[in-house]
Amino acid sequence: MRNRDYTVGITLTLLSTFAAATAPIIGKLAYRASVTPYTLVALRTVVAATTLWLFYLLFWRDAIRIKWQHLLGCIGMGIANGVGSLMYYPGLARIDASLAQLFYALYPVWVFIFLSAAGHPISRLALVRLGIALAGVFFLTFSPGAHFDFLGAMLLIAAGAMYGWHLVLGQWTLADADSRSVTLYVITTMAIVVSIARIAIGQPLEPISLEGWLAIIGLGLIPMALARLLVFAGLSRLGGIQTSILSVAELVIALLLAYLLLGERMTAWQWVGAALIMLSMLLIGRESNLDVEGPEKWLWEMQNGVLEGKTTLHENRHHAVS
Repeated sequence: MRNRDYTVGITLTLLSTFAAATAPIIGKLAYRASVTPYTLVALRTVVAATTLWLFYLLFWRDAIRIKWQHLLGCIGMGIANGVGSLMYYPGLARIDASLAQLFYALYPVWVFIFLSAAGHPISRLALVRLGIALAGVFFLTFSPGAHFDFLGAMLLIAAGAMYGWHLVLGQWTLADADSRSVTLYVITTMAIVVSIARIAIGQPLEPISLEGWLAIIGLGLIPMALARLLVFAGLSRLGGIQTSILSVAELVIALLLAYLLLGERMTAWQWVGAALIMLSMLLIGRESNLDVEGPEKWLWEMQNGVLEGKTTLHENRHHAVS
């Protein structure tokens, strides 16, 4: 029975990784259907929040209850992640989905910057990873002969920074919160933030084709709602694995889908940059969970999840961050 649970857990966690990897791909398909970035981010987040509320009302009513202190923490995380989403999707509109996913995956670099600024000691391994990641960015952005949109890249990197900041907020304020409750209220806050931003633009909602609506609904259901529910189910059976490897798997899946479905291509130098960024992510899981200490241990634990909606394992308690 234990082996069966482990196999099911691995399968569910891999499925959650695949679901999360579809975010930039479906986003690009929405743009091809003439959906604008701010409309996309607002509607897909509302779809995700609505879906999760329906699911929780039917199956997880106990997770709807939350302490007001935890609710404030969720609001802070949701604001940070919502602002990040408002940078991610305009950035995605300007550069290829494969490059967008790679730039967004730099969020661990920002986590270490924020932790360092807060006075946490940073190990030599962290500095090595930082150097490798920055080298990867250089090869991605300064590839000879490749047309490149620096504004798009900066938006994606800034979105990763906001994601990293929301991880730090979650660690500081929600260490003992129910991860299911955190997921629900963070995504709800995100939906409010991005909806306010869309309304503040002052432009009427553009006509959306059937293809556009399918992309919007798919983006809300698959990488946002389904990925989170799958990772909960997987970790409840699995307990915890070296999911820094799964984060790299998500990147690989996103690159493969961009190649197969969008026809995107990267130069040889950009592939070198991609490999360096993947290496920097793999190094997070170089040591076992018991051996990694301090901020190193915390980031390793925060890596136990998926990029667009992580669920971490900390002392056998699940804490979701989105």
